[in-house]
Amino acid sequence: MNERAKITAKNKHLDILQGIALLGDPARNKGTAFTLEERSRYGLEGLLPNSVETIDRQVERVLGHLEAKPTDLERYVYLSGLSDRNETLFYRAVMSDPARFIPILYDPTVAYACLTFGHIYRRARGMYISRHMKGRIAEVLRNWPQQDIRFICVSTGGRILGLGDIGANGMGIPIGKLQLYTACAAVPPTSLLPVLLDIGTTNEVLRADPLYLGLREPPPSDQELDELTDEFVQAVQEVFPDCCIHFEDWKGTDAIRMLKRYGDKVLCYNDDIQGTASVALAGLITALQIVDAPLTDQRILFLGAGSAGIGIAGLIAAAIQEKGLSQDEARRRISMFDIDGLLEPSRSDLSEDQKVYAHKAAPSKDLVQTIEALKPTVLIGVSTKGGAFTQQVVEAMSRLNERPIIFALSNPTEKAECSAEQAYTWSKGKALFAAGVQFPDVTVNGKTFHPGQANNFYIFPAVGLATYVARPRRITDACFIAAAQACADQVGPELRAKGMLFPSQDSILEQEVTTAVRVAEFMFDQGLAQVERPRDIRAWIEGQLYKPQY
Repeated sequence: MNERAKITAKNKHLDILQGIALLGDPARNKGTAFTLEERSRYGLEGLLPNSVETIDRQVERVLGHLEAKPTDLERYVYLSGLSDRNETLFYRAVMSDPARFIPILYDPTVAYACLTFGHIYRRARGMYISRHMKGRIAEVLRNWPQQDIRFICVSTGGRILGLGDIGANGMGIPIGKLQLYTACAAVPPTSLLPVLLDIGTTNEVLRADPLYLGLREPPPSDQELDELTDEFVQAVQEVFPDCCIHFEDWKGTDAIRMLKRYGDKVLCYNDDIQGTASVALAGLITALQIVDAPLTDQRILFLGAGSAGIGIAGLIAAAIQEKGLSQDEARRRISMFDIDGLLEPSRSDLSEDQKVYAHKAAPSKDLVQTIEALKPTVLIGVSTKGGAFTQQVVEAMSRLNERPIIFALSNPTEKAECSAEQAYTWSKGKALFAAGVQFPDVTVNGKTFHPGQANNFYIFPAVGLATYVARPRRITDACFIAAAQACADQVGPELRAKGMLFPSQDSILEQEVTTAVRVAEFMFDQGLAQVERPRDIRAWIEGQLYKPQY
């Protein structure tokens, strides 16, 4: 549907709603921007101040309100309320300066919003599917008013950021993720549905909180969860047949199991595994461009061997294979270290996914000792253990490498394995550093470094946009490798000279569209797309972008 047709359809819906009901509909409400003729037609006379404003004047007021808020959490609450009142104005404000609003709508502020979700709750957004709805999930999904849902972001709240299991409080993540689909890549918001699969929580503090909004019971067995998830996935195919399921923040073992179960069967992906892997690979590609070294020569050590680590390792191994090495050769270049030490064959506690990275080596529970033995060129932290990259760790990496590549990807901020200041200071400015959160610039010996933020928002909105337009049958790991390469290719020499490993966030929409073009091209090349290939893919995509205007 082109933009003119969308506006016509929206106006038809306006004719159905009148008066207060129209002002209460966030998708159709214009607030003070309703014209005098519209106020007369829709029974709005007397319900609004006399002044008729442009949307840009309304944005000016929104920005003033935000300036008066004392914290980003208060700004998050305000923006949530704005989205509930006037969705178009919300996106107009957010898309006017995504670099400013992403840290408020998502990481790191969303972590604090999730911790207090039941306390700051204002209005239901998205859908809450309870385990007690088993047997009638399709019936429940039909309660959603929109029929052409193209993306569902679904979480159990089982592993939110670095916060662990927070159950129904995790609904802030699907809401925020889908808002970034629109804010960063202009995917139409009417096609997006956040879902919280409420299976209970292991978090006893939350279960005792009188304002907690979820089921106050422990999660089910794996078998029961698998049965519930299978019904949910099949219900989505039935109710929303063109929908892509975006799995988000499930418990690590559940996340890996679900991706294996459904990845080749339905249109879906797991952002914690594939999106995180893609953005880490993008940063690694850029870092290797700076040091002028091939990916196939790297030795990579992970601190953390959960779903994120396994996902990143798997995608890096696949990217190495694309360079001509075998799977075994690629995997041998990757090692892992977790809370119980180095993954090696004598360990009896490893999962099948971990065993492929358990190479012959002496057992070790000392990270510095392991670094000195394995001599990694790249150190990636996905441990959620704040401060795990100590001065001794960074100095060991710096002794072994002229430009050590150090990624501290855990979030929120206090979970980061080290800060940018620590990485640059302890390495004497040698480190090529990225983190999962945005750290401020750091000056060492008169040189200012601009730390990169290895945040999935560089990847998943673009993959979402490509999926929205190309309607692929499946989303493969190779699609995420294409996205990583496209992201890295947008970091020019000037940015690389500053130590930046990711594009500037100032023009995020243009970057996402560029990445989406590359991913869509790949989908067409691989025969994944289910629509006819246009002659000009970029122009075709740009013609389908959501524009926040009345």
